[in-house]
This record gives sequence, structure tokens and C-alpha cells, in this order.
Amino acid sequence: MADLPDFLASATIAFVSMEIAVEPEMKCYSGGLGVLAGDFARAAADLGLPMVFVTLASRDGYVRQSIDSQGNQRGESDPWDPADWTTPLEPIVDLSIEGRAVAVRGWFRQIEGAGGASVAVLLLDTDLPQNRPEDRALTGRLYGGDARYRLRQEAVLGIATPRLLARLGVAVRRWHLNEGHAALLPLELVHGGASVEAVRQATVFTTHTPVAAGRDRFDWALTQAVLDPDHLGTLQQVMPEADELDMTKLALRLSCYANAVSKRHRDTARALYPGARIRSVTNGVHAGRWTAPAMAALFDASVPGWRVDSSRLAGIAQLDPAHICKAHASARATLIAEVAARTGIALDPERPILCYARRMTGYKRPTLPIESPDRLRAIAGRYPLTLLFAGKAHPDDPEGQAAIARIGAFAKTCSSDLTIAFIADYGLDLAATLVAGADIWLNLPVPPLEASGTSGMKAALNGGLNVSTPDGWWLEGGREGVNGWTVGRPDSDPREHGGLLLQLLDDQVLPCWYGDGPRWQRMMRDAVASIGAAFGADRAMRDYARDAYRLGEDRPGIGRQAAIGP
Repeated sequence: MADLPDFLASATIAFVSMEIAVEPEMKCYSGGLGVLAGDFARAAADLGLPMVFVTLASRDGYVRQSIDSQGNQRGESDPWDPADWTTPLEPIVDLSIEGRAVAVRGWFRQIEGAGGASVAVLLLDTDLPQNRPEDRALTGRLYGGDARYRLRQEAVLGIATPRLLARLGVAVRRWHLNEGHAALLPLELVHGGASVEAVRQATVFTTHTPVAAGRDRFDWALTQAVLDPDHLGTLQQVMPEADELDMTKLALRLSCYANAVSKRHRDTARALYPGARIRSVTNGVHAGRWTAPAMAALFDASVPGWRVDSSRLAGIAQLDPAHICKAHASARATLIAEVAARTGIALDPERPILCYARRMTGYKRPTLPIESPDRLRAIAGRYPLTLLFAGKAHPDDPEGQAAIARIGAFAKTCSSDLTIAFIADYGLDLAATLVAGADIWLNLPVPPLEASGTSGMKAALNGGLNVSTPDGWWLEGGREGVNGWTVGRPDSDPREHGGLLLQLLDDQVLPCWYGDGPRWQRMMRDAVASIGAAFGADRAMRDYARDAYRLGEDRPGIGRQAAIGP
């Protein structure tokens, strides 16, 4: 492309993330981190924020999931071609990895907002003929390979991003690191000539997980082998006490503003990183993207403007609950049809549909509902129900893969009162169908390991009721018996949550479904009005614009070759 569009040329804020979910067919995402980034890009476009979003092309995707006859996950690469969905950029930049030059190009995708403004998404790609085969593969498999592969990927993300934007003439004033994967970016800015303090003042960092496996750390021998001597020298200047490359600590050291993604996560992160000033910006979801068509039409008629300002959904509290129920019924019928098409299982429309759909890993506890199978069967004998599961396990996560197999094995033992289905290859399209049609959304992490979570917010937009352990965003949004229910108390022993979940279903949730339809409909309406209005991506981006990006300030940009004071 010869000329940059105005909205890219004038961008002053760069949001840098290992993954971004733009379209279902663009496989440069794996789960919550990328889906959130995609929602933020849409909200930024809606609000007209001067932003550019940067990620890796990830040509081989994350995991294309299938389930074999024994219920085990089979995961393969999920390739896609950026040329089908994006436009190539002309500049090519180089960086040094393991002592050799690696060339990087960018691909461009436009996201247009509800008000007509746009933001750009740039995808970094090393699959170029001048690169060695192993370097061409660096923007191949998302979260694939070993620690060496991951560090080299993160070098591409962190070092090539400011170099490419500088070549494009984009003067960035704020760099937003979406998790520690991008922590080499501020190091590159210092390496390029900016003072450490100037880089700090230009950098914003969001940490997304307290789980150790989600925080990248690399030993010094590997770090020395991958990074060039100049970057190593800058790293030792910035963190002289370090005996490993901890990407979260590096990002905290080189940022002026750091935040967790819920209030509970803020407290957890402060305990993990004593002395770090960590604030909170609770995650939010893009209402226009995740609301089913029938529900969106109802919102358009009842609370105009909700697509740009989701707080207007509070006005749904004045609506007749029957209207919410009718709109939800349309999405529910779509879900039932989708399950039949994908699995061959015909769901009983009279039964409540409980859904658990997210990344399959141990701390999220996908098997908690089936922990006591005889008790669950007894409950289903009184209150017949459907349990839907979906989610991918990382190829190197045997615990997550074992959970998928256990769900599949248990499903084969169920009576007619209890229908269980695992739906393979969870992605954006399936997620939208599930959150729109589910009656009850299950969120069951071990507290305080769920930093925020967002799937329950999407379900609430569509009238779904949350059943959640006391963690993440639910501690801020949950209203007991009003928009959902909580499994136990914040001080409950997590080992008791399985029994408490079944007790809650048996004593409150299912009796309400079967015995008090008017109350259930009121709760559906109140879920939209309370959760939908408070947990929009537009609200989160306004928080960032005000507190982190400080858009009211008039400062020059800071790029790779800029050396400015604070």
C-alpha cells in the first residue's frame, strides 16, 4: 500500500499483544487474551481513539481441535493466509536474533467503528524468502514450540513493532503492552536512544494472570543466546539485579502505569509484585459484537446508542422481562440447532442449558460439575438438565486434555435426564452462539487465579445467568439471586466448591427455572441491565484513555530513534 490511511498515520497509541481476535477466519488468537484485544480494538474504533493494534501473524494458528471416539483431544495446526484477509505493507524491517538478521514485514487490517471512525490492526510476519526456514516459522504457531521459540517470537513482537511503526511514520506517544509478551518493546526504545525515564513515561502495562505458567521467564543462558549484545547490555542496565529474564518484571520496571484486570486481581498482583504500583481496569466486552441479533434489535428499539455507550443498557431495567425472554429464545433455538449440527445430539428445549466454555486447564476446573457423578445424576432426576462443554487444551497441558477426556467418558454414562455434550473446536463463531443461547453460564476457577474472565459478561448481555465461584469480575458484578448466583463465599475452601455448586443448583438455581418462571425472567432482564451496562469494552477503553493514555496531554511521540524527556 503506497499511502497510509489517515487513521493509521495519525495514531498516537500502540496496543501490542501476542494475539488478537479480529475475524473467526484470522487464526491469530487462542483465547481470552486475544478476544479481549479484539474487543478493545472495536471499542477504540467506536470511540474514535487514535490507536493502532499490533500482533503476530501466527500463520499456523493455535490448535484445530477434534475429539476422537475415546473423547480425547486431537490438536493440529490451524493455518490461514494473511493475504486473504489483510493488505501487505511495503516497509520491511530487520532485527537481530541469535546473531543473524531476521526480516519482518507487516500486514494491515482495518476495523471500522459504529460511528464511522477506524483503527488499524498490524500483523507482523517473518515468513519471507530472505529468512532462514526456522526464522520464517517464528510467526507460525501461536504459543507453539519450546522456550527458545517463544523468546524469539517475543523478540519479533517487542523489537520489530516500534521499528516498523517508525518506518511507517507513525509517531507513537503511548505504548500499551498487553501482557508481558511485549516487554522487550520498551527495552528496544531505550536501546534506540530514549532515556529510561522517557520510556517509562511512554509505556503502559496490563498484567492478565496470576498463574505462573502464564508469566514468561527465560534463563540467562537462553536470553544471551537469543538477544543481541546491545539489547543484553540495555537489559542489564535496566535490571542489574536479575538472574533471569522475567517479562512481567521487565514490563513493570519500564512502565509508568500498570494495571490488573479486576479489583480482586489488583490485590493479587500487588502481593505477587511487592512495591509495584498496580491499579485496576476491569475487563469489558464489546456489546455490539456479542449480542445476538434478536436481542440487539430489542436494544436498538429500547435504548438507542447502546452500541457505542453500553452504560445505556441500564435502561433495560424498565423493560417488560418477557421481551428479554422472547429475544433470548431466538438465540437459544439457534444454539440447539448448532449442537445438533455439530454433535448429532437433539437437546430438549424445555430443559435449562448450562454451559461451560473456556480454555481447558486445571485451575479453571472444567470437571467441577461432574466431580460427584451420582449426586449430579440424582439432581437431574429431579430437575432434568443439559450441560454443554467447549474449549481447547494447550498441546502441552496434559491436565487440560485429561479433563476433556473425562467429560467425554462421563457423557457416555448419563441417563436421559442428563444430557452432556462436548462441542469441538471452540472459536469466535461457536463462542458467540454459546453465550447467546445458554441459560446458565458456569465460571468455576480456583480463587484467586481467574484474573477477570469475560465470557460470563457476554452471556449476561444475552439474558444468561451466571453461576460463578467468587473470583475475578464476578466479585464486582454479581448480585446474589438478582443476576446470578455465587458458589460459596470468598473465604470458602476451594475443595468444597464441587459440593457447593451441586447444592446451589439443587436448592436454588434449578427450582427457580422449573418453579418460578416470572422470577427467572426478571433475573434475565436484570442481568442485562446490571452487567451489560457496567462491563462494556467501551467503558474499559474510556478508563484507559483517561488514566493510562492521558489523552488530554499534548506530548510528542516517542519512537525507536526519539530521545525525549518526560
